[in-house]
Amino acid sequence: MNRLFVVFLTFFVICLSGCAKKIVIYEGDRQMEEFQPIAAEYDYLSAKAKIVIEEESGKITRGTLNLRAKKDSALWFTMTPGMGMEAIRGFFTKERIQIRDRVGNENINLSYAEFEQFYGIKLTLELFQNVLWANVPFAFDYQDRLLRVGRKFELTQVRDNVRYFSKVETSHGKLSELVSTSLDDRGSVLASFPKFQDAASQPFPAAVLFKLAYQLPGGSQNTIIYLEWTSIDPNSEPLSFPFRF
Repeated sequence: MNRLFVVFLTFFVICLSGCAKKIVIYEGDRQMEEFQPIAAEYDYLSAKAKIVIEEESGKITRGTLNLRAKKDSALWFTMTPGMGMEAIRGFFTKERIQIRDRVGNENINLSYAEFEQFYGIKLTLELFQNVLWANVPFAFDYQDRLLRVGRKFELTQVRDNVRYFSKVETSHGKLSELVSTSLDDRGSVLASFPKFQDAASQPFPAAVLFKLAYQLPGGSQNTIIYLEWTSIDPNSEPLSFPFRF
């Protein structure tokens, strides 16, 4: 289960090397005077990426990922670490997280509440897809703290015993940095988005650095993940989401 969880956490940071098309860097020309963050717009989405994962033990892993998504409904992925053999298959819905490990024969089939209890990280499908595409974690409202500092907005939000600190660029309205920390210190996530690509005339992440701290039965663990998306295709055409345990 420990190895599978590390792989699960890296699902949104896995790679497909090879015949990846060259991405077009997104050059934001906005100067957002009022706080108007941009959210990714799509009905369905398919994507591929590159990754390097460094575990606390020093182990480094590289692999491959194909991802499909239906907004606010489903996230599906397959992971291939090499030689073309599928190792992991996963499926996120609004209700559950399901992961099939074909190599280690370890599976995850948990509700989000069960996942938080076991690993110390709070997730929902909506929150996960927002962090994946550099959206503000939650819609801004009266309980949040917002400051403008130079060319960035700094937003602090507290939801369900978790604090989210976001830096939002005025030039494109997307996150440049996110720090999420549970108030009981069980888990945290740091995400840094140094550059963006143009996908269907929208800014989507081109590279991401994740630093994860989470709980396992043997104690706390830390993982560093570098992700480079090689293609992102938001579209309105229906996609299939095959999954079997």
